[in-house]
Amino acid sequence: MTYLDRIIKHKKQEVAHRASLYPEKLLKQSVYFPTVPVSLSGYLLREDKTGIISEFKRASPSAGALNTEATVKDTTLAYMQAGSSALSILTDEAFFNGSLKDLQTAREVNYCPILQKDFVVSPYQLIEAKSYGADAILLIAAVHSKTSLHQLHQLAMDTGLEVLIEIHNQQEIDKLPTNARLVGINARDLTSFRVSQKQQLKLVNQLPSNVIPIAESGIHSAETLLTLKNAGYQGFLIGTRFMQEHHPGNACKQFSRLLKRRKREVANEVAH
Repeated sequence: MTYLDRIIKHKKQEVAHRASLYPEKLLKQSVYFPTVPVSLSGYLLREDKTGIISEFKRASPSAGALNTEATVKDTTLAYMQAGSSALSILTDEAFFNGSLKDLQTAREVNYCPILQKDFVVSPYQLIEAKSYGADAILLIAAVHSKTSLHQLHQLAMDTGLEVLIEIHNQQEIDKLPTNARLVGINARDLTSFRVSQKQQLKLVNQLPSNVIPIAESGIHSAETLLTLKNAGYQGFLIGTRFMQEHHPGNACKQFSRLLKRRKREVANEVAH
């Protein structure tokens, strides 16, 4: 059994338990459920933003504990002040020390698009995400058959959520719905947890022309981000790089400043 298999097995049990405690009818009474979500794709294409989706997470299976002191409120506000295009809130509790409360807190203090990042295994989680204030959810292609991926993608859109579909290889590109808009290519293999930027750069050229490509994992420098941008990526999900610092918001601010400076330098080099 791979690590991903373990996560999914636990997630199915966890979601079934939550569904027994908080039925969909109750979730739909949330103040956030009837609201119109903020467009993640729209914000990623804005010229005044960096294209960065800054992530709040306390831990990960590959890196262990990242930051036990940072608060959702202060960190997410700082992320947005630094010019981030959107937020990603990791809500898995068992393996990433996150929670749905983190999502709710981020929603209470931010007006930007918020991606709920978790392991979606049930339609129930789509209702749950909307009720806690998410604008978009993550669907991991490796977790689903082509049929179930398409069904969840459509159900999410019917609920009003945007969908980021995460892939890792060529076979998973073949699973994409024809109306997929946001596609994330994760440089980290979810079975071995190894990171391969080469695979990430290769796969982006094989995506349908109608999608917005988002690079996930392994972005630790402005140079790496610019390389990915030149390859065609329009969004960049960054979590560990910021959360491993004592003040993630300051780390994001410094990264964004460096990114802008490098963009100017590259533009000047091209001009001359």
